[in-house]
Amino acid sequence: MKRLSFLMSILLITALIISGCKSAETSEEGEQVEIEFWTMQLSPTFDDYINGVIADFEKENPDIKVKWVDVPWADMEKKILAAVASETAPDVANLNPQFASKLAELDALVNMDEKVDDETQNKYFEGVWKSNTFNDKTFGIPWYLSSQVTMYNTDIFKEAGLDPDSPPKTFDELKDVAKTIKEETGKYAFFPPLDASHLLETLVMMDVDLTNEDMTKAAFNTPEGIKAFEFFVDLYQDDLIPREVLTEGHGKAIDMYQAGQLAILASGPQFLNKVEENAPDILKATKSGPQITGVSGKKNTAAMNLVVPKQSEHQEEAVQFSVFITNAENQVEFDKIVPILPSIESALEDPYFNELPEDPTPIDEARIVSAEQLKESEVLVPPMKNYEELKTSINEALHAAMLGKMTPEEAVEQAETEWNEILSQ
Repeated sequence: MKRLSFLMSILLITALIISGCKSAETSEEGEQVEIEFWTMQLSPTFDDYINGVIADFEKENPDIKVKWVDVPWADMEKKILAAVASETAPDVANLNPQFASKLAELDALVNMDEKVDDETQNKYFEGVWKSNTFNDKTFGIPWYLSSQVTMYNTDIFKEAGLDPDSPPKTFDELKDVAKTIKEETGKYAFFPPLDASHLLETLVMMDVDLTNEDMTKAAFNTPEGIKAFEFFVDLYQDDLIPREVLTEGHGKAIDMYQAGQLAILASGPQFLNKVEENAPDILKATKSGPQITGVSGKKNTAAMNLVVPKQSEHQEEAVQFSVFITNAENQVEFDKIVPILPSIESALEDPYFNELPEDPTPIDEARIVSAEQLKESEVLVPPMKNYEELKTSINEALHAAMLGKMTPEEAVEQAETEWNEILSQ
């Protein structure tokens, strides 16, 4: 995988040199241009919405036509890398910050600080806008957000003798709840996803610094870092979390929750749609509380963004469309279709985010809790060079400690050594 990643990087760099990082070309007066817009797995569920926004944009901008291409989630990284390498990149692409930063690392994306005026930039949540920064350049425009909440099965809480109106608020409280639920019901309280960025986000919430300020060295080999590793090791070795945490991710947590095998689902409210479809009785028993956090008090938000590759011959039009689809009005409309949150701060003033309807559903309640904490949430893991290698390294070290192959201290030290080597590349 490292060799493949290296070869892809060479291909990308070569393509950028050959193309000379094509300068933007705007349409001549009266001439219609076409921009290509890639999203990740939004069709067919959101066809009406996306097509509607495109139609509105084209009506306001008759000289611009938008071609929408939807890409399966699992294929996006491979497809856009190949497209950039072959100089066939889309004009606008929907990516998360960590993957977009791989292209930003190669200087393959337009700097939005130069393309978007200050007044427009200031409409977005400041911390979310800054999360798209790499080498002091902003590589993307925030689109939609998800702020994790604590969704929990009140029936299991009652069965365990716990207060169904008082979910855990901290990781220490969560550990105590896990013991009680396992002892009283034989079920698991929660499934800590150790895939994607979840582990790194949890470390930050536990007041662990990942790197030094200039991101050249690991900074987690500290008492706080070791304590964080011990938290997961103790849970696993005491059989307080499912064995599958070492091999499966967030999807397994949803499956177990809707099967009534898990008391807590720590996730974005949008995943309750799946619970509603597959397990309406579980949804009926579900309540929501604020995101569980650590001693830092920090809460995480996940962001999806829009980027414009430098290869685009229509950069101005691509940025114009990106700003349009992410404006407050369009974001609120999208958020009312699926329980996500807007990246434009003023959009939160819409009653949809702060007033419950009559006879609210658990999904309505989760949305309000999520929106309430958004202003105090942030993207906790910034874009980092060689991010995938860093993530894999620390995950593997923690897994080894959980399996008893090394102590938490040894695992943290191993991860620190590997991070320092990776960060020095």
